[in-house]
Amino acid sequence: MHCASDSGAPLGAENGQHLRPCPFWTFQFLSSPPSTCKKKTLVIQQSAMAATITSSLSAKPKLSLSAFHGTPLAPAQSLRLQAPRSSSNSGVFMSAASPPYDLNAFRFDPIKESIVSREMTRRYMMDMVTYADTDVVVVGAGSAGLSCAYELSKNPNVQVAVIEQSVSPGGGAWLGGQLFSAMVVRKPAHRFLDELELEYDEQDTYVVIKHAALFTSTIMSKLLARPNVKLFNAVAAEDLIVKNDRVGGVVTNWALVSMNHDTQSCMDPNVMEAKVVVSSCGHDGPFGATGVKRLKSIGMIDSVPGMKALDMNTAEDAIVRLTREIVPGMIVTGMEVAEIDGAPRMGPTFGAMMISGQKAAHLALKSLGLPNALDGSYVGSIHPELILAAADSAEIAGLGLWIVIDGSSLRDCQ
Repeated sequence: MHCASDSGAPLGAENGQHLRPCPFWTFQFLSSPPSTCKKKTLVIQQSAMAATITSSLSAKPKLSLSAFHGTPLAPAQSLRLQAPRSSSNSGVFMSAASPPYDLNAFRFDPIKESIVSREMTRRYMMDMVTYADTDVVVVGAGSAGLSCAYELSKNPNVQVAVIEQSVSPGGGAWLGGQLFSAMVVRKPAHRFLDELELEYDEQDTYVVIKHAALFTSTIMSKLLARPNVKLFNAVAAEDLIVKNDRVGGVVTNWALVSMNHDTQSCMDPNVMEAKVVVSSCGHDGPFGATGVKRLKSIGMIDSVPGMKALDMNTAEDAIVRLTREIVPGMIVTGMEVAEIDGAPRMGPTFGAMMISGQKAAHLALKSLGLPNALDGSYVGSIHPELILAAADSAEIAGLGLWIVIDGSSLRDCQ
C-alpha cells in the first residue's frame, strides 16, 4: 500500500529525504492475504458485516494526533474507509438525490419565542459559570490563538476558554496580504495543514492555500466541536488578574461596552480565573498587544519596543523561538511576541502563527504539569486498537476482501 502525492508518486523518506506525510489513511484491497511485505503491517479479513475501521486508544479519552515539530505525538483516533467511487460518477461532487423534504410545501415545526430566548440564555450562562474558573484562557482568536487552543484541546482533561473581542474570530487570517485571498505557509509548517486535512498547492519551500478562509474555517470547526472548549466572541479582556506577581486570569466585558466606557457612567466588568493565560492579541492596534502593554503599565515588564520592519526569513523563526512564558502565569504567542521583543514583522506568511500557537499550547501544558512536547513527555508508544464496524455498502461487505494497513509509516506494501 502507499500514500501518494498529488502527482501520484509514493510518499516516503527514501534516501534520507523527509517527504510530506499523507493526511489520510489509505487501504489496499487484496483478494487473498499478501505473501510478502517490506514493512510490518496489520492484515484484517473483511467480513460480510464490516467495511469501516475505527481506531480507539482505550475506553478513556487519549491525546490526539499532532504535527508539532513534524512528529505525531499520539495515534489518530479514527480511521475511515470509504467505498471506491464508480467511474461513471467521477467528477461529480454534488448529490443528485432530492432533499428529504418537500421544498414546495416546507413548514417548520412550531416554537414559542420564549423558548428560543431561554435556550440561548441558559446555555450561555452555564458556559459562564463553567469557565469562570478554568485551566487556560486564550486571549485573541487569530491564527496563533486558534492554533494554540486547538493544540490544547487535544487533551480532553484541559478546559480551554477563548476570548475574542470581535464578533467574527480569525483575526487577519481570513485573507492573505493586501486583502488577497491566498494564504502562503512556509515549510515545514505545512505539516500542521496536513493534520487539519487542508489541500494546498505545494512548491519547493512553501505551500499555498487557495483561500485563507479555508484554514480559518477548518480549524475553527474542528476546535469548537470539542467539548472542552468555549469561544466567547464579542468579549474583550480589559485587564489581568494578578496575585503575588503571578497572572491568574483576565478581567472581561462585552466588547461594545469596553469601546464605550467614556460614554457611560459606570460599566463594571466580570472576571475569569485561569491557571494559565495565553496572550495572542496580535501586533499593536486598538485591541492589539493589550496583554504585554498591560504588563508594562503595571511594572511586570520593562518595555514594549514594538515590532521592527519587515523581514520574513528572520521574523518567522524569531516568533516561534521567542514564544514563551513572559511572566509567571502568562504566555505570549503570535505577533504579540514581536511587539515585546522588537522582532521584525513577517508580512503575509502565516506558518509562524500556527507553530507559535502550538508551542504556546505545549508551554501551557508544561505549566499545568501535563505531558508536553517540549520536554518529550507527550510522545508515547501506544498502538491503536482496530475495531470493525458495520459496512455501509452490502456490495463491498459481501466481497470478503482483505485490508492491508501499514500502521507504521504508510509506505509501499508489496
